[in-house]
Amino acid sequence: MNDRYLDAVVLGRRSLTERIAELTLGAADGRPLPMAEAGSHLELRFGGSRGRFLRHYSVVGPLSLDEAHEPFWRIAVQREDRSRGSSYIHQHFRPGTRVTVSRPIGSFRLARNLPHVLLVAGGIGITPILAMMRSLLVRRQSFTVFYGGLDRAAMAYVDEVEAMGGDAVTIHEGRRDGHPDLDALLAWQPPGTTVYVCGPGPMIDGLRDAAVARGWDPDRVRYEVFNAAHRPEDTDFAVRLATGRVVEVGAGTTILDALERAGVDTLSDCRRGECGLCLTDVLDPHEGIDHRDSYLTIDERCASTQLTICCSRAKGGLVDLDLS
Repeated sequence: MNDRYLDAVVLGRRSLTERIAELTLGAADGRPLPMAEAGSHLELRFGGSRGRFLRHYSVVGPLSLDEAHEPFWRIAVQREDRSRGSSYIHQHFRPGTRVTVSRPIGSFRLARNLPHVLLVAGGIGITPILAMMRSLLVRRQSFTVFYGGLDRAAMAYVDEVEAMGGDAVTIHEGRRDGHPDLDALLAWQPPGTTVYVCGPGPMIDGLRDAAVARGWDPDRVRYEVFNAAHRPEDTDFAVRLATGRVVEVGAGTTILDALERAGVDTLSDCRRGECGLCLTDVLDPHEGIDHRDSYLTIDERCASTQLTICCSRAKGGLVDLDLS
């Protein structure tokens, strides 16, 4: 095991909603784990000795201001229909289950000394947002929180968010309140507000579009896309390398994971389609590329001459890549 990963064990599990389970993870050797920075996430490898699944989960952190540093990492996993990774976790993870976990990765950092922060969470996207809210409270920085979901019963940590955030928190239940007015949400914010949003793609896109329409600097809307690499409708396909070798990519994994298991040399960092380090030349897209990154431009995606192997997929059964 390299320095990036450590052997861990599930310490505890509890149900937060009908579809969301909370897991606490500790070091397998019993050593206390360091506190994770707000907005950081973990890579979780599981599913047998070869770790056929790799998923990213935000570190939630303590659930109140009164709690001292926790010597473990807390995550929440939402079970998705036909999603093999989350279903595996819900079916098999119990106290004592051994897993491989990365050290915290800070790709969604909360900046300091901002005049005002708007935190926006959609559904399971509350996990990094809760940690950010707690950090802002500790720092005594100005903030507001908008937490949207279908209804309260399906919203993880809603009681904890309200208890910690108080009047700064707005809970939006879509079934009761309808579609959120994201433009109005931005209009209510003080000048110089910076937004941190995590949730479904349409919510993120809607906020970004509303900010552009209002003339905001795009850098004032910072976001994290949840689970961009995996969708319920995913199917198996194959990657053919420049040498002619064919590597199978299962519906529950990524091109990057499959290539790594096959011993193919690759470059990667964020594994979330954000940094561009894993960008790979496409020799033949065949039926096309399903681009799921936030790195390539629209024109670059249309050209289908490159793809991010950490999250993008073939639309058909085969894609040829310039790898050996």
